Amino acid sequence: MSAEIASSAGAERTGREAEPARGKAVPPAVLRAIELILERYFEPITLSALASEVYVSPFHFSRIFAKATGVTPGRFLTAVRLFEAKRLLLTTSLTVSDIVCSVGYSSVGTFTSRFLRSVGMTPTAYREPEVGELLVAHSAHFQRLPSLRSLREAGSMRPSLPAGGGRLTVRLRMPPEAARANVLVGVFADAVPQSSPVAFGGVADALSTDLTIDGVPEGTWTVNAVADHGAVRDAHSGPAFTIASAPVTVTGFEPAEVTMRLHPPSLTDPPVAVTLASHQSPAGERALPVQRSHLHAVA
Repeated sequence: MSAEIASSAGAERTGREAEPARGKAVPPAVLRAIELILERYFEPITLSALASEVYVSPFHFSRIFAKATGVTPGRFLTAVRLFEAKRLLLTTSLTVSDIVCSVGYSSVGTFTSRFLRSVGMTPTAYREPEVGELLVAHSAHFQRLPSLRSLREAGSMRPSLPAGGGRLTVRLRMPPEAARANVLVGVFADAVPQSSPVAFGGVADALSTDLTIDGVPEGTWTVNAVADHGAVRDAHSGPAFTIASAPVTVTGFEPAEVTMRLHPPSLTDPPVAVTLASHQSPAGERALPVQRSHLHAVA
C-alpha cells in the first residue's frame, strides 16, 4: 500500500477491526508514528514513509499499529483530519476552502463529499450553533461532554423516527480511583464514529453501573462510552474524563450485553468528535439511512 494512507478506501470502510490491547505496553514505534501523524496530518503521508521513519517494515507496522489502536494507520489519520476539520469549523471563521488545505486535503469537492458521507451533513451545516452545543469529543488532549440538560433535550426533541427492536445492556466499569461521573453511551455504525449515534443513553452522577438502552436497531455496532468526572470529582482524585469502546451485535430476539472498562484517553485512542444535533441534510439522510431511529434521552 504505497498510496497516501488516508485513501478513500481507508476512510470509507465501516467493518470492525482489531481491538486495542489495553493494559499492555505500546510499542515505541506506534507511539512515535502517532506523534508523527499528529504533527504532520496536513501533509501527504504514505504508509511506507511512516513505517520507514519508525524503522519497521510496512507489513509489521500495520499489524502492530492496529493491535495497539484498534484501527489501521489510514483510519487513524482520517480520524485526526476529520477531528481537526470539525474543530476548525466550530471554532474559527476560516472558509471551508482554507480548512480543506489546513487538514491535508487538496480538493474542496472531495473533502465535502467525504465529510457528507462520513458525518451526515455538509461542512457548512456543521457550523450551526446546535452542532457545537451538542458536541461530544475526546482525544488525548481535549475532551467534551454536553450538559445534562442539553443531552436530555437532544433525546426528547429528536424527530419521531422508527425505533429498532433491540435492547442493549451496557455494564460500565470505572477505574478504581475514579470519582462519580456523568456518562453518555452511544451506539454507532462505525468503529471510529463520525456521525450521530443510532441510539444513545446515559446516567448522571454514577460510578460503575449498568445502563439499558432500548430501541437499538438490529446489527453489529460500535458502542462508545464517555464519562465526565470533572464536575463531581475532588481536585486531587482520579481522572477527569474516561472513555471506552467495544463492538456488539444486537438482535430483536434477545437482549444484548457488553462490558465496558473505562480508561483515560491516550495517544492510542483515535480522536472522536460527534454531534447529537438532529438536523442532517437530505443528502446526509440518504447516505446514512440506518440512523433513522429514535434516540433515547439521558436519564
